[in-house]
Amino acid sequence: MPGEQPRTVADAARALRAGATSSVALTEAALAEAALATADALGVYLARFDSEALAAARRADRELAAGLDRGPFHGIPVGVKDVLATAEGPTTAQSLVPPDVGDVGDAGDAVAVARLRAAGAVVTGKTTTMEYGCGVPDRTKPFPVPRNPWNPDRWTGGSSSGTAAGIAAGMFLAGLGTDTAGSVRMPAAFCGVTGLVPTYGLVPRTGCVPLAYSLDRVGPLARTAHDCGLLLDVLAGPDAGDPESADVRTPPRTDHSPEDLEGLRVGVVREGHAPGDADPAVAGAFDAAVRELEELGARTREVALPYLAEMITATVVIATSEGLAHHRAGLARRWDDFGAGTRGLLAHGALFSGADYVQAQRARRAAREALRALFRTVDVLVSPTASLGAPPLEALTTAEGHQDNETLFAKVHTPYWNAVGLPVLALPMGFTHDGLPLSLQVAGPASGDRTVLRVGEAYQRRTAWHLRMPRTPSRQLAEEAAR
Repeated sequence: MPGEQPRTVADAARALRAGATSSVALTEAALAEAALATADALGVYLARFDSEALAAARRADRELAAGLDRGPFHGIPVGVKDVLATAEGPTTAQSLVPPDVGDVGDAGDAVAVARLRAAGAVVTGKTTTMEYGCGVPDRTKPFPVPRNPWNPDRWTGGSSSGTAAGIAAGMFLAGLGTDTAGSVRMPAAFCGVTGLVPTYGLVPRTGCVPLAYSLDRVGPLARTAHDCGLLLDVLAGPDAGDPESADVRTPPRTDHSPEDLEGLRVGVVREGHAPGDADPAVAGAFDAAVRELEELGARTREVALPYLAEMITATVVIATSEGLAHHRAGLARRWDDFGAGTRGLLAHGALFSGADYVQAQRARRAAREALRALFRTVDVLVSPTASLGAPPLEALTTAEGHQDNETLFAKVHTPYWNAVGLPVLALPMGFTHDGLPLSLQVAGPASGDRTVLRVGEAYQRRTAWHLRMPRTPSRQLAEEAAR
């Protein structure tokens, strides 16, 4: 049974350099937790790389002992969403219809994974996702159903499901996800961890299976905003394989974040984020989070998001249209091999015309201009990430097995930000009355990634929501042993 281990990347990095732990010890504890959770069916992994991970951990320990220090991720166990290529095994995108070789390359790592390895990280395996990054779990297919560590009857959020759940459950300290309409932030919110969707193009997507080319982003998940910033340091920067990454300004590396937010201008977004059937704990948790920011010195004022409804619609039109364009041939050949939720969502793109797609792109430009004007008056915008805690697994789909967009996903407030390509951080801000995590969303202007991370770090210095852990299998065993 694994003992108590560091919960954050920063703590583990300090312990490694102080000789209080080793990469092998961290990795063995992570793999032991995963083995216990497998028996408990949390559905975090599609593939585990135990022997390769232990070999990498031994190598990290040798290098650190010899004075070679690759940075804060040297020797740290991480998980990788199975839409990103890894050298250890095939990338399935959790589908019976395999991705095209052109999406992930003939062999080797995606650029984001390669950068993690170069920084000394230990890749423990490929984590579960929603099929091709969209849809909802289909239990008729031979894949694990990701379950929430806080309550296994609840969903983890999609589609970076396994990465978020694995961090929450202590199976690794950080990991990679992707976000097209909220797929980093939604799992972070429902699992009680922290996730960043960076400025569009900041992290290259080379070697990543696409869903929607003009929306997809690779982003970090971890327990803290500080750890997400450390991971962004590793991931950010242009790559020739992703032309969208060429012109984005890379933010300065994470060194020191100011202790307070004195003078920071915060726009508080409530309009469109408080449906009548929201969980009753959301409003109070959000008000408390805003007060914490004010006590840190921030100046707050109420604002509204420009073109809110239009951008949610634009994200749907663009994601389904681009997704259908990419998967049209596969759907035609192997319709039944796709999950019901996936094929239903992708086929929805056929309902939109070329004119609809063009109009959605025009609306994106208008919203970006309006946001540029708004960000001249505020530095960041805050809102709830969702108006509910993790939903029951049986509530995800309609009777036909399709994603329930009307009653469930309308309470998730992430898609707006994908259309406009700006950096957004999701971080824990409390719990529902039945013990499920709630989440705060912090958005900034283009290339304002460090500003949103600064807000997250300051908030997490004053609160401890992000350090709470569910009763993981190893913690349950420890409690039973102590009785």
